[in-house]
Amino acid sequence: MSDNTFHDAPSVAVAYQSGFGHTAFLAEAVAAGARSAGAAVTPIRLGDLTEEDWQTLDTADAIIFGTATYMGNVSAAFQTFAEQTGRRCQQGTWRDKVAAGFTNSGSKSGDKLNSLVSLAVFAAQHHMHWVNLGLGPGWNHSTASADELNRLGFWLGAAAATDVDANPDQVHPSDVATCEHLGRRVAEVTRQLVAGRVAAQAVTEPVTAGA
Repeated sequence: MSDNTFHDAPSVAVAYQSGFGHTAFLAEAVAAGARSAGAAVTPIRLGDLTEEDWQTLDTADAIIFGTATYMGNVSAAFQTFAEQTGRRCQQGTWRDKVAAGFTNSGSKSGDKLNSLVSLAVFAAQHHMHWVNLGLGPGWNHSTASADELNRLGFWLGAAAATDVDANPDQVHPSDVATCEHLGRRVAEVTRQLVAGRVAAQAVTEPVTAGA
């Protein structure tokens, strides 16, 4: 974590790759959801990251990873980013941060679960704490609606399906709302975890003489 002081606003980085703008649109929804829960959010579009970008990732309380799903897995650009974190993985730079993930593909399934598993394994290799979506299934009975949250029935993270010829702002509203939910959930879990660490430290610290 960035330090051991109390965080009124947990810091959340949204690190995402987007090839055609759809995942970027969802990243904005994730960020909006986290902000609505009181987090200080920094979106980082993956590519040529600056030293400031890496510093943001290294000091964030939580990182939410996002990627398009291509050929049944994370994009090549996201994998390039993942491989660039090897030294941080060895040094435990991101150890005990909160992590979560989201993805988008053209097909309703599109093997997006493989991408979410890849993101969760990536986070586990960094010894991060993975936060699941925390929603029941939507759109799974005869009177249900495609406008329900988690309409595609994913639990490991948030998943969206967007027509490949759609503009970025034509991402399904339910998928946008589901990503907003993920951002709020991560911010809330992160706040709890950081506050718990601060409380635990206060209990274990020796009493100052004369206090």
